[in-house]
Amino acid sequence: MTLNIEIPDELGAALRAQAQAEGVSPDRYVSRVLENSLAAAIEQSNSERPFETGYGMWAKYGPAPSAEEIDENRREMFRNFAQDF
Repeated sequence: MTLNIEIPDELGAALRAQAQAEGVSPDRYVSRVLENSLAAAIEQSNSERPFETGYGMWAKYGPAPSAEEIDENRREMFRNFAQDF
C-alpha cells in the first residue's frame, strides 16, 4: 500500500536523522515504526477468528450414536437400577 502523508519539517528532519542512524531509508524506517506500533492490533485481529463449530470440534470422534443406540444403552444401564431396595 502506498500512503502519502505530510509531516512538519522538524519531524521530517528527526525522521531522516533516525533513519540514517539505523542505516535505512526514511521510508523503510517509517514502515518499521508502523509495523512495531500496529503489531498488537494485527495479532488481535488474527486471533478473533470464529471458534470451530461443535460439529467440527467433535468430528474426530466419528459419527454420533443413533437414537436407537442411545435408547438401547439407556435400557442396559438402568436394567438393574434400584432392584436391591
